[in-house]
Amino acid sequence: MTYDRLVCANCAAPVAEGRCPVCRANRERLTPQGPSPAMLLTLAIALLAMIALLAVVRTA
Repeated sequence: MTYDRLVCANCAAPVAEGRCPVCRANRERLTPQGPSPAMLLTLAIALLAMIALLAVVRTA
């Protein structure tokens, strides 16, 4: 369920509007928190470094 259809029990407004502190807190809690682009870039660089290191070790 997404928060755009939820109604706040505190102020009777849609949670997506964030009219009261309870709405805003629940909206923040329900917002998807995925990995940041910086973290994905760091992981990609680390993976490439590991692959390069393994290639060097195999040829030696």
